[in-house]
Amino acid sequence: MIPLPARLIVRWRWPIVLAWLLAAAAIVPVAREVHHRLQVGGQERPDAESTRAEQMIRREFDTPYASFVAVAISHPRLTVDDSRYHALIESVTVALDRLPFVLQTQNWPRTRISDFRSADGRITVVLVGLRQVRDNDPTSYVPRIREVLAEVRSEFATQGFSVALTGGPAFDYDTRTVTADDSARLERAAIPISLLLLVIAFGTLVAALMPVLVGFIAIELSLGIVAMLAVMFPMSIFVLNITTMVGLGVGIDYSLLVVTRYREELADGRKPFEAAVRTIETASYAVITSGLTVMVGLASLLIVPLPETRSVGMGGLIVVAIAVLLSISFLPAILAIAGRAVEWPRFLGRPLARLRSEVGWNRYALGISRHPTRAVVISGIVMLLLSLPAFWLRIGLPVSGWFPRDTEASRGLEVLQRMNQGGAVQPIRVVLKLPDTAKVLAPERIQGLARISDAIRLDSRVRTVRSLVDLRAGIPLWQYVQLYSDTMRARERLPEVHRDFLSRDGTAAIFDVILEDSVSLDGALQAVRHVRAIDVDTLHPTLRGATLLSGGFAPSSLDFRDELARRFPTLVLLVLSITAVMLGIVFRSVLVPLKAVVMNCFSVAAAFGLTVVVFQWGIGGELIGLERATEAIFILGPVLVFAIVFGLSMDYEVFLLSRIKEEFDQTHDNDAATIAGLAATGATITNAALIMIVVFGAFSFARVLAVQMVGFGLAVAVLLDATVIRMVMVPGLMHLAGRFNWWPGYRRHGGSHYRRGSGDRLASPPTD
Repeated sequence: MIPLPARLIVRWRWPIVLAWLLAAAAIVPVAREVHHRLQVGGQERPDAESTRAEQMIRREFDTPYASFVAVAISHPRLTVDDSRYHALIESVTVALDRLPFVLQTQNWPRTRISDFRSADGRITVVLVGLRQVRDNDPTSYVPRIREVLAEVRSEFATQGFSVALTGGPAFDYDTRTVTADDSARLERAAIPISLLLLVIAFGTLVAALMPVLVGFIAIELSLGIVAMLAVMFPMSIFVLNITTMVGLGVGIDYSLLVVTRYREELADGRKPFEAAVRTIETASYAVITSGLTVMVGLASLLIVPLPETRSVGMGGLIVVAIAVLLSISFLPAILAIAGRAVEWPRFLGRPLARLRSEVGWNRYALGISRHPTRAVVISGIVMLLLSLPAFWLRIGLPVSGWFPRDTEASRGLEVLQRMNQGGAVQPIRVVLKLPDTAKVLAPERIQGLARISDAIRLDSRVRTVRSLVDLRAGIPLWQYVQLYSDTMRARERLPEVHRDFLSRDGTAAIFDVILEDSVSLDGALQAVRHVRAIDVDTLHPTLRGATLLSGGFAPSSLDFRDELARRFPTLVLLVLSITAVMLGIVFRSVLVPLKAVVMNCFSVAAAFGLTVVVFQWGIGGELIGLERATEAIFILGPVLVFAIVFGLSMDYEVFLLSRIKEEFDQTHDNDAATIAGLAATGATITNAALIMIVVFGAFSFARVLAVQMVGFGLAVAVLLDATVIRMVMVPGLMHLAGRFNWWPGYRRHGGSHYRRGSGDRLASPPTD
């Protein structure tokens, strides 16, 4: 590895510290704007079916409802026929019509369509079509629409009306707002607890504050860079939480390792400047190696051509790289400036000294060395049992809780569900495209349109279909043939029908598929599969060569899931191979990297297993705020957990093995080196894991289900990795493997030779 300019960093300590602080201060205002620039859905792949359907609707149709929101209005007693209720509906409609981005509105008084009112007349809905040029336009309109609704609502404040904006753009906006709020709220909760744990770990306030400072600066710098990148590339809102989680976790982790090593060097009698130089020459390499392993996992997300994964990968790479740079430059420079003041106040150290002593860890390490086989077998059984539920992992959309609770969009959807119109908020939009210049409304094709509609309705999850041949229930097919026989006259009689369901050139048509309110999100994916399984060529001779595409929330979610599932094996193979090769080069060993990869797979499998138990099965889910079992796991969760956990859990492997390797290079005694390495790093790994668990565990209480899943998965993976894996299984395997740990890199030098069980720290040789 390239030698670091340790003495230059210490010599130029003041300029280095000031440069980092000025950079952080300059970017804070930009970082504060990041959540306004991030997208909830991002842009789909151009070749995805849902993307092609949405683009065709925007390009070839004049419908004002290509993107829309819905205003749900209800009253406990009054009906829509009451004059006061009627006045509110008209006030809302007129106010929204004045907005420049509103294309059209529809309501019950104007249309008299039964879908716009509940059976008892106490609930109604105003449909609002929105202009869309860029993908994020409809979401950006939501705050202004809500301002207008608030103004109208204030005029009727004393009359008991409930008014809520819902629909896809409203859910996107609320998800973005909740995510930003959760990120700030949970960060504020995690930092004080992390600081307390650091004070206990170090026994000094100054040393404890330094890792928190590094974590905070890493997050601010990263979010500022992400905010600037979001102007040029679509960046998912998930990057906000992931960057905060990973930045705080690795920033504190790496700093903990560096500060601990610096204090060790001071305790060995070195002067502050020499201690800082020695820290850079030793601990910094472990930090760099750890950072690179984390970055391998995050970089693998870039191979998936989806904004959600690519932006998370990019944000994670940025925050880990900054955390590493801070830990090997900014932090040693501050330590050199602080000198022995890092131990202030000294009175804290005395009562907490027992917790930091290596004596207990040395006894523990000796215990593992005496019974390595027992340690490996017991820890292996524990991990296998925890991993077992992963075999029942069911990939899909959760049956409930996917959208944030306690938001206006959720309340509006609940109102619409009471009038059996919840499915209309996110319809499946099916587009029929005929080849060449064939016309949809040619008399001979009317029967073909009807057969498509009938084929869609065969799915019991479908409540209704709206199309050119589904204007009203009970109309016979011959009347549609008669109606559309004179195209110009039909367009004059039904202009809105033609505009909403027929393309400008007459070669394409839309079928809006409304699902039953009882259909879960995962059930909606199955409904999409049913629609996509329809073979239009066999339905009617006049439809041969036609294309049937489906778009909307459910189809885009299905495309996202299928694409990510297709890429996941490649992602896993890439991460495993690159990590193994990199660790093999660093440790000059074959067995060590292979063992590290297998151990990390154990951590990931156990995290998946516990995620299935808590989320999919709902066992203990109420402890983190789940209302019910999700019955399915969205694939983004496992993918992110694998990519992030695989790198983060490798941190502890690198921390432990780096110290063992350092001891082995001096003693050529594998058992003594393993004991010494475990005793020296046991407290550091435990403390680092506790802080990481606090940070990730805090995000398991987020209100966005995907963030909850990732936070929970990361927390339990780190917990198991830092306890069962690194503290029991890895040292046991190191003892059992002996000299083969270091093959082929180990070479005898001069009179030195390999020894087993000869270290003065080893009380007695292993008995297993």
